[in-house]
Amino acid sequence: MQIENRPALDPELAALVTAQQRELLAAAGLAGQRIFEPHDDVAYLVGTVNGRAVACGGWQAREPGVAEITRMYVRPAHRGRGLGRQMIVALEEEALAAGRSVIRLETAAHLRAVIALYQTSGYARIPSYGDPGNVCFEKQLQLLLQ
Repeated sequence: MQIENRPALDPELAALVTAQQRELLAAAGLAGQRIFEPHDDVAYLVGTVNGRAVACGGWQAREPGVAEITRMYVRPAHRGRGLGRQMIVALEEEALAAGRSVIRLETAAHLRAVIALYQTSGYARIPSYGDPGNVCFEKQLQLLLQ
């Protein structure tokens, strides 16, 4: 997979995030309730396979030294190939290069495969800092330098 930075208004990024939102909302029985809203303060990455955008992710600066992963998504037909893990590593590298040695994320508690991916990528569960129905994770990125 080739991973590259994309602007917030990139149409392929918008299609991936829209697909992510539809999938998440359908799983929760809330289909049709959100649309893609780009954020200029998020650094977005898009992963392509054979020229087709199949994965995305973003990170956002939070308090000093801290980043948050947002909008992680891999199209269903491309899951199980390690693309999500590649995207996580790329996001971590970008955040670390920007001086963010701690990276956090929030995800829905019912997304067991997503939670397993983060846990096997070195993320530890932390107290919830967002929606009380979600779970939060954190990873110390300075360990990557040793």
